[in-house]
Amino acid sequence: MTMETSAARLNSRAVLPLRTLDPARPLDDLEWLDEAVGDARVVAIGESAHYNREFFQLRHRLLRYLVERHGFSAYAMETGSVEGRLVDGWVRGGGEDRLGRVMADGLTSLMGLWTPMRAHLEWMRRHNSGAARPVGFHGIDLPGSMVSLLPGLDAVIAYLARADPEFRIDPGIRETAAAFAAPSAFSAPAAIAAYGKLTPQARDALTAGLADLAARMTGRRLDYLRRTTLDAYERALHALRVTVTLDAIIRAMARGDQQTVMFDRDAAIADTVEWILRGEERIVLAAHNGHVQRWPCAIPGTPAATSMGMHLADRLGEDYLVIGTTSGTGQTLNVTADFFTGTLFTAMEAPRPGSLDALMDASHDGPFATDLRRLSPADADAVRAASRQRAGNGTSYSDLSPLDAFDIVVHLPYVTAAEPDAAALAHSPRDVQEAFSRWKPE
Repeated sequence: MTMETSAARLNSRAVLPLRTLDPARPLDDLEWLDEAVGDARVVAIGESAHYNREFFQLRHRLLRYLVERHGFSAYAMETGSVEGRLVDGWVRGGGEDRLGRVMADGLTSLMGLWTPMRAHLEWMRRHNSGAARPVGFHGIDLPGSMVSLLPGLDAVIAYLARADPEFRIDPGIRETAAAFAAPSAFSAPAAIAAYGKLTPQARDALTAGLADLAARMTGRRLDYLRRTTLDAYERALHALRVTVTLDAIIRAMARGDQQTVMFDRDAAIADTVEWILRGEERIVLAAHNGHVQRWPCAIPGTPAATSMGMHLADRLGEDYLVIGTTSGTGQTLNVTADFFTGTLFTAMEAPRPGSLDALMDASHDGPFATDLRRLSPADADAVRAASRQRAGNGTSYSDLSPLDAFDIVVHLPYVTAAEPDAAALAHSPRDVQEAFSRWKPE
C-alpha cells in the first residue's frame, strides 16, 4: 500500500459499522445516533440518487430508530406536499383506498412506485395502530411532480367551494393550467413544450389569476375561519402558495433559467418544512443530498443555488442535523434523455479518487457511518481534502465542503435498483406504465 493510498482512508475508530440495512432487524448498531441526534428537531437524511433499494431501506431503518428511541412524530420526504395528505391519512389508519392506489396517487415524481416504499408505509401504519403518538407523513416538494398546477389548484378550488361559496373563480385559470398539465414526471418534456405554446397573454393571465386568489384568501382569512377549520384554511393556503411558486418555476423552465428553478424550489420546500414544524415537534426529513446539505446545490453546467438545508440551518441552527450519504458502485438513476424512454437506471462506476465517495469507499468494506463532528485531526484533514462529491449518476461531481455540508455521512458500498411495486404501477398513469414496461432490470 502506498503512502498516498494509506492517507486516503479514515481510521478504523471513525467507522461505525451498520450490521444490516434490513428495517425489521434489531437496531442496536444505531445507538451511536443517541449522542449524535441530541435535541435536534429536524434530522435530515440524504441520498445520492433516487429509487435505489438501499437508500429506501436506510431511511426506513433510521426512521424506525428515531421514532422508537427518540419520539420523532413525523416523516417528511421529497414528494408533493398536496398529494402527501392522502398518504398521511392511510398511515394513520384511515381511508378506504388500497395501498397501491395511495402509493401511485399520493407520492409524486415516481417516489411511490417501489416495494421498499410499500414496506416503509406498511410499517408506519402498523406502528400507528398501537402508538400513543402516531407518526404522520408529509410531502415537502412542489405538487404535480413539478410539472402540473392542477393538484394544488384543485385543492384550493375545493376549499373555496366551502369557505367562499358565493365566489366564482375565473374558469380560465384552470383551463390554462390544464392545457399543460402532465400525468407524471415522464411527461415533463411534453408539459414544458405545451406551456411554451401558450401565448404570453395566457401565461400572464394565469400568473395574475393565482396572485388574485392568494390575495383573496389572505384578506378573507377571518371570514373563512367562520365557515371552516383553521387546519383546513392553512392547508388550502399552503396549497395555493406552492402552486404560485410552481407557476413561477414553470415560467423559468420555459425560458431555460435552471438556476431560478433551483433557488425557488429549495426555498419553497424549506418553507414547507418550517410550516410542518408548526404542528410537529420532531421531524425525520428525507431528500436528495443536494437538498439537505448545508452547502450550495449545483447541477453540472449550472451555477450553484442556495439549498433547502442552508435555509433550514439558518432558521433552526443546531436544531437541524444532516446525515449525508455516499455510495460505491452498483446501479444508479439514469439522468440522460434515455430515462424518458424507459432506461431508468445505469451502471455506476467506482468513485473518482479524491472525492468524498472514494474516501468513504476505501475506509470500510460494508455499510457504515462516520460522525464528522468527532473526527481525529488526521481524519478531519482527509475529509477536508475530499472536496468533491458524486451527484448520483456516477459521472458528475460537485464541489463540496463535507465538514460544512454534513454532520454525519453514511456510506453504502453497493446500491441497486429498487424493485417496482406491481400494485402501484397498476394504478399509475399510462405513460408511467409504458416506460416501466420498457425497462429491463439487470
